[in-house]
Amino acid sequence: MPGLLIADKDAGTRRKMANLLIEAGYDVMVTDSAAKTIYGVLNKTAEVVLLGTALDEFTPAELVPLLKKCNRDLMIILVADDTPMSLMRKVRQEGIFYHALRPVEPKDDEEIRQAVKCAMKNMTRTN
Repeated sequence: MPGLLIADKDAGTRRKMANLLIEAGYDVMVTDSAAKTIYGVLNKTAEVVLLGTALDEFTPAELVPLLKKCNRDLMIILVADDTPMSLMRKVRQEGIFYHALRPVEPKDDEEIRQAVKCAMKNMTRTN
């Protein structure tokens, strides 16, 4: 099964999404570091990344192209609210797999589960 990495500066969000995806049966890694995210992608331990709005001093617009250079088949799910349209256009052009809103209520969790399930299915098709 492809590796799943949750990369977000917010500890509560990381914990909530990790618990949600562990319950769904995934092996999950978490980090709040851009360097550890890049390392996970380079070593192929992370093939699906749930990326928050910022890591260290990097924005998604800076991280997404860098991560895609490390692994062009990487599935990136951007998990962000209130994202400016210009930023969304840029990360879509760079090849994110999906943009999900940060889950607030328990009913919002299903979107994250479905996005990850679809990304995993697409990963197994490309490998």
